[in-house]
Amino acid sequence: MELMLPKYLIKTFGCQMNYSDSERIAAFLDFFGLKEVKEKKTVQFSTSNYLKSSKAKNLIIIFNTCGVRQMAEDRVYGQVHNLRKNNPQIKIILTGCLALRADVQKRLKEKVDLFFPINQLQQLEKWLIKNYPEIENLNLKNSVFKNQTLSQENISYLSIKPKYFNKFSAYVPIMTGCNNFCSYCVVPYARGREISRPATEILKEIKDLIRKKYQHIILLGQNVNSYTDGKNNFSALLKKINALPGNFWLSFLSNHPKNVTDEMIETVAKSEKVCEFFHLPIQSGNDEILRKMNRHYTAQQYLNLINKIKKAYKKYKPDKLFSLTGDIIVGFPGETKKQFLDSAKIMRQVKYDMVYFGQFSPRPGTVAWKMKDNVSKKEKKQREKFLNEILKETSLKNNQKYVGKILEVLLEKKEGNFYFGKTRTMKNVKVIATNKKNLIGKIILVKITRAHIWNLEGKIVSKTNNIHRQPNEKKE
Repeated sequence: MELMLPKYLIKTFGCQMNYSDSERIAAFLDFFGLKEVKEKKTVQFSTSNYLKSSKAKNLIIIFNTCGVRQMAEDRVYGQVHNLRKNNPQIKIILTGCLALRADVQKRLKEKVDLFFPINQLQQLEKWLIKNYPEIENLNLKNSVFKNQTLSQENISYLSIKPKYFNKFSAYVPIMTGCNNFCSYCVVPYARGREISRPATEILKEIKDLIRKKYQHIILLGQNVNSYTDGKNNFSALLKKINALPGNFWLSFLSNHPKNVTDEMIETVAKSEKVCEFFHLPIQSGNDEILRKMNRHYTAQQYLNLINKIKKAYKKYKPDKLFSLTGDIIVGFPGETKKQFLDSAKIMRQVKYDMVYFGQFSPRPGTVAWKMKDNVSKKEKKQREKFLNEILKETSLKNNQKYVGKILEVLLEKKEGNFYFGKTRTMKNVKVIATNKKNLIGKIILVKITRAHIWNLEGKIVSKTNNIHRQPNEKKE
């Protein structure tokens, strides 16, 4: 007799780390015999046919939440409210950055069945067994946990072999948590202190991805370049991964300037498999605002790092283009127009390929929560627009350097007669599909024919699977 175990659906908000965490949650639920809902329309909670059917009575929906911005938080409130109102029989679980906030739990206590922090999956295990006792009767010997369940407190959730949602690009978290306590950021409170995975475990996961022909491996961490397992720092880990045989790209997110060393810059620039892409958040170009943000560097120190990065790429990869991206917050408490213009000055000096702007959003529990949020929403919007105009100029000028060049492009999706993919510098490329063969997930050579502000256009020169092969590697 088939057990009537529930099905599940995971709704992910926020950053790449949350996306990666959801892959591990999915593997965890699969381990207990639960099946993922295949009907993708179920993410449209208010209109889903599945949610309106009798099948939804035996459904668990997990919200993996983000608390970095109020907008993301409000989306969770709205979706949980509508879901509970229209589907009272469904089980709702909340994890991620909002899970431990007392005010969130109070607001949603009548609508959410379980709150648990992502690093305490054993709480989810106990809840599952309590609500679905038949799970205890399952034979769980062959599992992603290697005959262990998460009731054993010493197991790390990062050790779980994930259920990768993508078949050619994979996120690999190498550390989690943060020790920096930037005054605007909830991550140290939501994630806890920094913990790094053993290099041996990371390398094992990556070797498995290489065997499965994954093309792009992205290392993740809230402060990825502070990685250390006691024996290997971030540079040492990059060198070990770069030395692995196989054809793949390697990139990483997200860095903190205070942990960027000369050794790291040289390693990144010299490593053949590490993509020519460097993301380095500055958050503000004004030293007083940086001090209030508790960022531990000055604008000039940041610029010195940028200059070192540019020199290293020109020295070790003079024939390759590279890209620089960053993050800037506008409207931090007390930021004057003059201080704001220092961020504009930095942007003109660095000449970024991309900047991810954030309008300051007060976060409960942080130091900045107690500061007076005295920059109006209208002013924040105008400041972001002003910086975005500078970005448009530098982005277009940088993109024009690509025209006429033949580059590697990883094709990620197809719409109509076009493929869409990325270069090693993380530039978006639109490519004309010239044949019926499916090239999604393949690295191909593309000649860039046009440059736009936010993307490039090109045509396929040839498909290639061996372009990363090192001189001492053999063809398979």
